[in-house]
Amino acid sequence: MADNVLLIDDDKDFLDVMTDRMEARGLEVASSTSAEDALSMIKKGAYDCIILDLQMPGMDGIEALKAIKEIQPEAQIILLTGHATVEKGVEAIKLGATDFIEKPADLETLTRKIKNAHAQKIMIVEKKEKEAVMDALKRFGM
Repeated sequence: MADNVLLIDDDKDFLDVMTDRMEARGLEVASSTSAEDALSMIKKGAYDCIILDLQMPGMDGIEALKAIKEIQPEAQIILLTGHATVEKGVEAIKLGATDFIEKPADLETLTRKIKNAHAQKIMIVEKKEKEAVMDALKRFGM
């Protein structure tokens, strides 16, 4: 099954090019030109990886990152920006971003990071499921 990716960037041309290039690499890609619309998409379904532009009008990447983590704490988010600063990168990682990449992103590197993020998400979900089973066993004395 293909990795399911959500790409969020206010630059429609960039979204179209990246979507085509990522789909050509076997990824399943949904896209949004605004963080607000993306949040609605995230509420409706899970993604293996979310690639999020840092600088967008309205809700910026840091605000969107916080909102996404409230909706799906296990979400694997890679911030993508043409205006990277060390401070923003550190802030994003502290808030739960998986990674931080500068534009123009090397597609091979981005694809590898998406695969790593998907693997990390699987581990997090499996750990939560195991903890839920262990908790149920303890509660019911089994």
